[in-house]
Amino acid sequence: MTTGRASVACLALGLASCVVGPNYQQPKIDVPANFTGTKTADVADTDPGPDLSVWWRQFNDPVLDRLIEQALAQNLDVLTAASKIAQAREQEIINGAAALPSVSASASAVRIHSNSSPLGLFGGPSSGAPAGSGSSSGSSGSAAPASSGSTIKLYSLGFDATWELDFFGGVARNVESATAKTDAAVWTLRDTEVTLTAEVARDYFALRQAQARIAILNGELAAQRDTLSVSTAKAMTGFVSYLDVHQQTAQEAETAAQIPPLEADVRVNIDAIGVLLGRAPEDVAGEITGPGAAPAIPAALPVGLPSDLLRRRPDIREAERNLASATAQVGYAIAQLYPKFDIIGLAALASNSLPNLLETKNLTYGGIAFINWPIFTAGRLQASVRQNEDMEDQAYFSYKAAILKALQDTEDSLARYDADRRRLTELNREITAATNAVTIARQQYDAGVSDFLNVLTTQGTLLRAQDEAAQTQSAVATDLASLYKALGGGWSEPVPDPTGPATAANPS
Repeated sequence: MTTGRASVACLALGLASCVVGPNYQQPKIDVPANFTGTKTADVADTDPGPDLSVWWRQFNDPVLDRLIEQALAQNLDVLTAASKIAQAREQEIINGAAALPSVSASASAVRIHSNSSPLGLFGGPSSGAPAGSGSSSGSSGSAAPASSGSTIKLYSLGFDATWELDFFGGVARNVESATAKTDAAVWTLRDTEVTLTAEVARDYFALRQAQARIAILNGELAAQRDTLSVSTAKAMTGFVSYLDVHQQTAQEAETAAQIPPLEADVRVNIDAIGVLLGRAPEDVAGEITGPGAAPAIPAALPVGLPSDLLRRRPDIREAERNLASATAQVGYAIAQLYPKFDIIGLAALASNSLPNLLETKNLTYGGIAFINWPIFTAGRLQASVRQNEDMEDQAYFSYKAAILKALQDTEDSLARYDADRRRLTELNREITAATNAVTIARQQYDAGVSDFLNVLTTQGTLLRAQDEAAQTQSAVATDLASLYKALGGGWSEPVPDPTGPATAANPS
């Protein structure tokens, strides 16, 4: 229906309500039937899988569980997002109030005293003698008595009400827009929770990775020092040259030099976790400083279907609600093209005696109804409609972009998870072979049938494989955290209170 035809139709209905503007319908976006990554990764794309709302429990780490629970309760970004929900709900009340009458009351008390007569207050004669009268110089009449002045008192009590009748749905569209914005704020909070849980997990996995690498280096240092003791003893007895001693000393120093940067990484990740928990870093250091076990990797990873993202991802739901709000704003802008109907009512009591103020004879009342229709605004209102239509288009593009970004995030996470998981398998095979090689090389060196170069080479290979395996183990866990985030995990629907109305919005 064009704007002109809508105007004629609404006017034909007289006082009947007619909500102008487009009615919102959620757009249908085509998504792939399955994720490409499920064809290579060891995952099931149709299994409902673990509870995504608490996905971190899949790692069976009580410390991680406790940290994420604290973060969800104390993180400042989460608290800020929750406050914005309350702010958005207040805006709903503000917008909705325009549909109801506005009533105000006033009262006044006036007391005016003048030494002049009442006429003197308005520029009249101030004496008792009539204007223009006088006495001759020879008369003996007495002067007129001085006026005692006058006092005027006035008491009033009044009420007035104004009501703009929402015949064309401008207020209704504005309320609709505000409600959608509240829903979007709810999804913003949930998206913040999704991001927060993933960030805590990533920093925690990075912390455990650094601690594991330090433990590997310390273990290797102990083994290298044992080898150094053997080499030194052999050099002192003349069985080998001091070249072996210096080579082993250099390798030991190289291994020890890798520890300080990792200790700094431990401190950095502890600080990051503390900030995410809304606490000072030193407050959480005692809880997670000690080394912990590497995160357990689930055997299988059901991820669901791409269509599930439209329901699960908070950023997609937020973008959809913003689109609904933008659509309602188009209707609000169109409603400004139509006439406004206002009713004003007033009632007042006025008296010069306060005890008699409330008597019915002192009552005055009246009402006014008028129409205001913008005839010429130099195209301002029409431009506002077009501007809001452009904003609606932008909201649609953002909604579609959010869906595409969700698909990309999931596919990328699946690809990284599959690659790192397969790499970890090969590194574990390498560690087994390198461990055996080190044992044989040391035995041969101790027996004098092999030179020290084999010991150095096998030690370096084992240390590199162990270090890379520790990093890859953490990378697999981080890939899983990224995948759970891409799937929209980390939030849950509020449980309704059976004793009262629900207090949390449930956008759809």
